[in-house]
This record gives sequence, C-alpha cells and structure tokens, in this order.
Amino acid sequence: MIPYILYSALILSACLVFYKLLLQKETFFYLNRYVLLACMLLAFIVPLIPVPQQLSFRNAPAETAVVLPETQIIKNSTTQQKTESTQETPLTPTKQLINVEVVLQWIIYLYWFGVLVFGANFLMQAVILIKRAYSGSVIQDGKFRIVEITGDKAPCSFANNIFINPEKYEWETYNQILLHEKIHIEQKHTIDLLLAEIVLIFQWFNPFAWQWRKALEINLEFLTDDQMLQQDTVERESYQFSLLKVAAPQFPLSLTTNYNQSLLKKRIIMMNSKKSNVNTTWKYFFLLPLMVLFACLFNQPAAQSQTLASSTEKSAKKAAKKANLKNGIRTEGNWLATIKGNEVYLQLKSDEKDNSSSTFQLSEFKDLQRDKQGTFTLTREAGTMTFTGKFEGDKGTGTYKFTADKNYQAAMLKEGIKVTEDDDLMVFFMVNVKQSYVQMVKQKGYKNPDKDQLIPLVALDVNEAYIASIKQAISDIDLDNLVPFKSLGIDKAYIEDIRKSGYKDLSPGNIIALKSQGIDGKFIADVRSASKGNNSGEDTSNSDDDVLALKALNVDKAFINSLKEVGYDNLSNSDLIAMKSLNVTADYIKGFQKAGFATIKPGDMIALKSQNITPALVQQYKDLGFNNLDMGDVVGAQATGATPTFIKSMKEKGHDFKNLEKYIELKAVLHN
Repeated sequence: MIPYILYSALILSACLVFYKLLLQKETFFYLNRYVLLACMLLAFIVPLIPVPQQLSFRNAPAETAVVLPETQIIKNSTTQQKTESTQETPLTPTKQLINVEVVLQWIIYLYWFGVLVFGANFLMQAVILIKRAYSGSVIQDGKFRIVEITGDKAPCSFANNIFINPEKYEWETYNQILLHEKIHIEQKHTIDLLLAEIVLIFQWFNPFAWQWRKALEINLEFLTDDQMLQQDTVERESYQFSLLKVAAPQFPLSLTTNYNQSLLKKRIIMMNSKKSNVNTTWKYFFLLPLMVLFACLFNQPAAQSQTLASSTEKSAKKAAKKANLKNGIRTEGNWLATIKGNEVYLQLKSDEKDNSSSTFQLSEFKDLQRDKQGTFTLTREAGTMTFTGKFEGDKGTGTYKFTADKNYQAAMLKEGIKVTEDDDLMVFFMVNVKQSYVQMVKQKGYKNPDKDQLIPLVALDVNEAYIASIKQAISDIDLDNLVPFKSLGIDKAYIEDIRKSGYKDLSPGNIIALKSQGIDGKFIADVRSASKGNNSGEDTSNSDDDVLALKALNVDKAFINSLKEVGYDNLSNSDLIAMKSLNVTADYIKGFQKAGFATIKPGDMIALKSQNITPALVQQYKDLGFNNLDMGDVVGAQATGATPTFIKSMKEKGHDFKNLEKYIELKAVLHN
C-alpha cells in the first residue's frame, strides 16, 4: 500500500513540475483544466497498469521475483541445515536493533491517521456548506440558488449555490459577481475542487499535492475570467475594477469557487496577457511520454502480474493473522540465533511467518552457555526476555518469553509516555528506549514527544550530539523531521554547504527534498556559476522545482557551458530543463548553424527538436521558396502535416503561396 501511495505522489509531483515549467503561463485554460484533472487521475491509475515485459526497466531474473518483501528473515525452520544456510545472508541489522517491519507499521498507522483527519475535515466542510445553503434566505434564479449571507465574506459558489451579501455591492458589481459564479456553476467547477480535495485526503503528506490543488484553482479562475470578458455586457476595465472592490478579509471554505481570491494580481495580469500561439501546443504532447516513462521505470512487467497478485494475496493473509497483535511482535515464541564475534544476530518467530530480526551485543546476555541446554536472559529498562534452548557452537535455537518491567511503565508515564500494553513494551525493549533518552529529548526543547516518534528516533540513533548539531543549523526543526534527516545522512555540514551555495530561507522540507535527490552545494554552485546572468535577472537559487528538475535531468555545468559555446548564454532554467529533456545538444544546434540558421531562439530550437526537425528538413522548406522562414511556422507545418512533400503536391495543383502559414491553414482545412 505504502509503495503505491508514494509512487502516486511521485507521479503527481512530476506532473506539477511539468505543468509549472511548460503549461501554466499558456492561455489555453480549457486545455489546462483537463490536463490538471487527467494528471490527478493518472497519478492513481498508472501505478496499477502492468507494462509489456520488453518495455519494462524492471526485468529481473526469475529467482528474484517479488518474494523478497515477504519477510526479513528465513521463511522456514524445519531443519537446522536450512536455518544455517539462510543465516549466511546478511540481515542488515541497525545500530539499535530495530525490527524494520515495526517501523513500517507505525508509518502506516501515521498515514491512515492523516487520511482520517483530512477526510473528517472534508466531510465537515461539506456539511457546513450544505447547512448554509439551506438555512438562509434564498432567491431561486432558474437552476441557480442565490443564498444571502451576512458579514464581510467574499462571494463564492458551491454546486448550484451562490453565496453573497447583496448589501455590500452596487448593482453593476452585484450582477458581475452573479455572472462570474454562474459560469463556475455551469462549467461544474465544483467537481474539479472536490476531486482535488479527495486527492489531498490520500496525499496529505505530499506538498506537491497542495500546490496541485492551488494550480487547479488558479486555472479555474483564469478560465472563468476569460469567459467573463467574452460577454458583450462586460467591459474589461469595469470587471477588473470590480475585482478590487470585492476584496474581503475573510474567505470561504476550500470546497468553494470564490469570486475574489488572493491571486487577484495574477488574474489581472493573465487577463491582459497576449493569447498563446497555437504553435506552442507542442508542449502538451509530452505528457503522454512522461506517463509512459514512469510506467516503464517503476511498474511491474505484465509477465509478473500473476506473481504480484499471489504476493498481494499472501500479504493480505499475513495481515489478517496479525490482527490480534499490537505491533507485530509477540511476547512469546521461538528464537534462532547466530553469534558472530561480539554480536548476536537474533530472530524471533511466533509462528511460521510472524517474525523479526535484531542484533544485540553478546555482553548483554546473562548466563549464556554453549553446547548445553539451559536458560539465559536479556534485561533492559523495559523488561526482561528469558531464553530457553541450546547453542551448538555459534548457532542456537529455542523458545523465548518477554516480561515487562512495571517500574519502567510508571517511569515512562511520568515522562508523559503511555506504554501499558505488553506488545508496546516489547517494541520499546527491542529498540531499547531508555527513560534518560526521553528526558534528553525534552531538554532539547521537545516537550511532548510520543511513543510513535521515539521508536524511529532511537532506532536510527538520533542521539543528543546529533540533535544539538542539527539545531545549531536549524533552531526550530520539528522532532518528526529528525527521522528523515538521520535516515538520509543529513548533518550540519550538509546544511551549511547548501546555504553557502546560495539558499537563504532553507526549510527542513527543502533540505530533505534536495538530499533525497543527491543534490549538494557543489552541484548548486556549479549550475549557478554556469548560468550566471541567466533567467532575466531573477534570483532562482531557492527554486526547489528548478534545482530538483536540473539534477534529475543531469543539467550540469558542462552541459550549460556547451550551450554557451554555441551562442546560447542567456538561457532560463526552464529552457535548460526543456533542452536537456529533449536532448537539444550543442551538436544539434551546430547542425542548424552550419546550414545557415544562426539566430534561432531557444524556444524555437526546443520546438524544432520536439518535432524531430533536422537542418536538412528546414533546408527543404527553404528550397521551396520560403526564404524568410519563421521557425515557429516550420514547427507548425511539421506538427500539422504540412510537409515539403505535401506543399509540392499543392503547388502542382495550383496552390502557389509565398507564405508557409497558408499551407498550414490549407492542410488544416483539408484534414477537416
């Protein structure tokens, strides 16, 4: 379940970067609306689609097929020989002897808790809106219900209801507000927002999902503004002035479409922007290959789908068997162990499949004897585990029983940590959560840590020295952020390195995103120095989207310098990302320069590459008599099928035009 959710989050995040870089400034508002909706759906559908074996990048030998996640240790213990053979495989022990399955289980609990919270918030908003719609004074205007409200609240709409305070506005402004909201209702924009809210329920942890909802809402306002300005009764200046007059300090619930939002400046700028040229629609065609790329990289091959289904069924049965467990570790069962030097690799098994593995220091065990049946113990603050069995050399097996320490429970309760269940105490025992550790965390400023936070912190050895060093770099870091920091190897030196590279307001979320992509200060500094003077003077050093995209595409200093050498020394980050993704290399550009096309703009060069247009093809158009070729027309001609062969055939039929654009129009007419 968690891999599926994370995969969906990755697709949604990539789509947002794609939209921000290529589409959000285009005035194709209808098209953008459906792109935004389609991407939301594709983010949850694509991970479920098996891809042909020959297209998958996940082809693997049969012997490794999807059985590894089943358990972390050996699957059967029917014979001592098989046990010994399996134990030769590394068990990846952690410093604090944590069972990885337990940590994953707590992560799953946390995720579903968030789903419940945001789901409840969604239902509460819906109930409030429905109550407001049917509890106040209403004017029926055909299929529209105008609900009169009081107070200083902005007008908004939900379903077929328009919420407005008529006493606040003069007649012309009032009519424009109603017309605006009626457009929202007629085009069913509430559905878009409801879908976005549902996505947020399941992607609440994903900052890109929140930005996605914002982008969708902004585009709906752009679309509605565009429709308003097409009305004969609405003047541009009057409508924009009414937007300013409607500004209010209180705003509606997130499920509504409202007449005036905080994006007022963007809306007015967009209303006065030049309409996008149809030739720029080439950008939209890249969405499909992007989805195909994700499917080929991460989806399971079709040949393995049956195996996956079997594995899923087994996992479901495993979950059912663990329904009576609090944390997936029983307090009684069997043990298997191997002594290696000063360490004991211990596996606890409560039945054939419910098991865990941990590493202990040999010195922690009391009365452990070899080559003799007996009893030995392991005592920690949380309790004592008693082992009965026998070691033959370095290999041992037997039974275990855990007994909780009631004094430990009382001590932890005094610190505000409630661990009353034996299974909870078992986890604290395995991780070795000490009272002194809780006290240390509190001394560092985290007054109310809970048990769900303590388990991964101790497991990852987030100690006092580490916390102190991180707080020196980020004084207000949350306790929850320390876990991904430690797991990713983020330290004070890394944070300072990133800051020195040009980042100013560096948040924990920024740091995690950068580190997870392998971005360091050198990469940022190299890119900034190589692109110095680019981006029209804007400071883009703190743009996470740009830095992450540049790193993902391996846009490095060498690539930027190669483009500078062929005359492209003022490229924006968007241009660099587009060129790298389309493989617009220095050699490709040199080909056009050698053919006599030395002043092609970056946008035109990107468009040429997107249609696989070569210098030879451009020369063919030139040979047809189009001496003053506009590269935008060449792209449009290739995209619509107005090829040199087509133009020759039209000339033979008497259609002799001096302008390439005329042939594009002719092709469009013939196609229709």
